[in-house]
Amino acid sequence: MITPEKEIPVHHLTSEEFQMSTLSAAGPENFHDVHRHNFFEIIWFREVYENSRLELDFESYKLENNQICIIAPGQAFNMKLEGEEGYAMAISREIFTEVCDIESVLNGGELPFFLHPKNEKTCSTIISLMEQEYTTTSRTALLKAYLKAFCIIIGEQIIPQEPLLNDRQRIQELVGLIDKHYIVHKETGFYAGQLKISTHHLNDIVRHLRGTTVKKMISQRLVLEAKRELSFGALTVKEIAFKLGFNDASYFSRFFKKHTGQNPDNFKNNEKR
Repeated sequence: MITPEKEIPVHHLTSEEFQMSTLSAAGPENFHDVHRHNFFEIIWFREVYENSRLELDFESYKLENNQICIIAPGQAFNMKLEGEEGYAMAISREIFTEVCDIESVLNGGELPFFLHPKNEKTCSTIISLMEQEYTTTSRTALLKAYLKAFCIIIGEQIIPQEPLLNDRQRIQELVGLIDKHYIVHKETGFYAGQLKISTHHLNDIVRHLRGTTVKKMISQRLVLEAKRELSFGALTVKEIAFKLGFNDASYFSRFFKKHTGQNPDNFKNNEKR
């Protein structure tokens, strides 16, 4: 039996579906130490220091002024706040899906990206209106409207304007399906069935647009989750194997080594150091 205290801590939205704070007012409990969210978070770093960094799924990113980071549910996140200025918005999955058309594109999160200077004034105005509403009447419909406007503006900077829209939509749906079902369903046929296309057609789309296969995408998702647990959790290799749907811990170890070049114990020890 896996005990809850051995899991990577998960931060939840409690009584509200939307929360907003300035970075300077946010407490250390909201950022310090590795944790996950069960919600989306949009962070706008207005002013940072030369050594400001955040860690997101095994990558460390140097922050610069006027960068935005979108953190998706389930990502392992850590950042030491030292007085940076900016805003953090915690948004439930339901609201994010309703008002932000970029959820599927950002499945797994979006790396920090710069807000275009021409959009900075508009975004500042929207944030000011949102902050005023949140701290006074806090009408959900109006907060959603402001959030949607903000997402439209930043979305224009990160949504690729490319052809083959139907196939790209299928890829986005596939990423979401894998994120939801990868532990139980590890075969391409399941995802092809969910998308109502043939396995061959789905692999053709993935090969053309991603240069990989569905099977490899599933494996990459499993490896990412395994790395999270090995690095930040307290589960044994055997417990992680069972948690990820492997009936045989030795097979899981072989699977992990095939995709990373290290066995799980070595990876865990290296990360802890």
